[in-house]
Amino acid sequence: MNYKMVGRIIALILALEAAFMLPPAIICLCDGDMTAGFAFFLSIVAALLAAAPLGYIGRSANQRFYAREGFVCVAFGWLAMSLFGCLPFWISGVIPRFIDALFEIVSGFTTTGASILDFVGDQPRGILFWRSFSHWLGGMGILVFLLAVIPVSGRSDGFTMHLLRAESPGPNVGKLVPRMRETALILYLIYIGLTILDFLFLFFGGLSVFEAICIAFGTAGTGGFGLVNSSIAGYSPFIQNVCTVFMLLFGVNFTCYYLLLLRRIRAVVRDEELRFYFGTVLVSVALIAFNIRSLYPSFEETLRHAFFQVASIITTTGYSTADFDLWPSFSKAILLSLMLVGACAGSTGGGIKCARVLLLFKCLKRNVRLLLHPQRVQTIKVSGGAINERVLENTNAYLSAYVIIMVLSFIIISFDGFSPATNISAVFACFNNIGPGLESVGPTCSYAGYGALSKLVLIFDMLAGRLEIFPILMLLNPEAWKHK
Repeated sequence: MNYKMVGRIIALILALEAAFMLPPAIICLCDGDMTAGFAFFLSIVAALLAAAPLGYIGRSANQRFYAREGFVCVAFGWLAMSLFGCLPFWISGVIPRFIDALFEIVSGFTTTGASILDFVGDQPRGILFWRSFSHWLGGMGILVFLLAVIPVSGRSDGFTMHLLRAESPGPNVGKLVPRMRETALILYLIYIGLTILDFLFLFFGGLSVFEAICIAFGTAGTGGFGLVNSSIAGYSPFIQNVCTVFMLLFGVNFTCYYLLLLRRIRAVVRDEELRFYFGTVLVSVALIAFNIRSLYPSFEETLRHAFFQVASIITTTGYSTADFDLWPSFSKAILLSLMLVGACAGSTGGGIKCARVLLLFKCLKRNVRLLLHPQRVQTIKVSGGAINERVLENTNAYLSAYVIIMVLSFIIISFDGFSPATNISAVFACFNNIGPGLESVGPTCSYAGYGALSKLVLIFDMLAGRLEIFPILMLLNPEAWKHK
């Protein structure tokens, strides 16, 4: 294990986080909120003081960097980022309990949107900005940003590859261009461009600059922290439709946007995952709209709510325009299923990912055929390309870990006495980075009622879900810490 290089990267992450705390601190000072402003100032100092010795020790780190260092850096980086990122909530007294403050910021960085706050609109604007900004930072990944703008290591592109693959969502991460650092830069430029476009539509749709920025951050990062308790329900139909469109856009694999920029439209149209993603959305909307038609006075309103909630759930954003916990069981069953499926690989969305679901269907189809023709060699292809068996093995391993963690989490949080529907939807919502669940953790409720142990379990679930499980599990593997 290259401890010095790991320490150096953690130091850079903390220094970057300290810089990102400056905008909310300035907002607090402009609003005359000295308490929250001072909390941000102390948090910035604490992050820099922690970064200084790590950076000093890592200044002479060698360039030896392998996959295990990549996993450990990503896992430790997100843990460190969360521990210092929650300090403004705790020090300001907005969230008095440290475990609750940690839950809130982990929910923000992992773009989950599950909150322990019962009343959101009463909080200082700087705090609300930091909550929403954490979605945007976590959406594409803080290490992807680090790789895009800071030359962490000058020699090896493999260094960048290991970090990007450990943090980016999906069964397989490849290069858009020959160098991975340039790939990270392209991804972030597309991310920033779409965010600005989202902001402009929201702003010219009648929102204030502050509201448009915060909602754009939540939409871009597919997070879901709202500025008011009613989430997006109180905004105009135009704003709701803008959010629907951009949630779906941010749930698309960003490689597709790069291909569009290169005018390789045929390659985008042939993308099986993209077709599966939009096909699932359209079928789900049609079924839910038919099921809830009697609940709303017009077909337009029915379709708008159905489209919004399907987009919000499949992209794991978690915004809401209606209390879908009051919808018929059939519609809630579809939404729970969409929680599992999630968005496309290489997007800002969570869940299992459409790419993995496609691979699982194709694996099942191949295994059935092998029962009939045991001697036939059959490869699995997606979008015309053969899938490496190693990718299939990783997908099966991911699914096994996914099921085990889900079951154990459900059992542990059940000690708090909530209904099975509440507990299973809470695990679904946190592990898949969605936010609202059903019943006591529905879109009009919060996670404040859970005890400290349950919140720690759900924090683990949010981190494991956002980081695709393996970086977090790597921290528990003694082999990862041996010198080699």
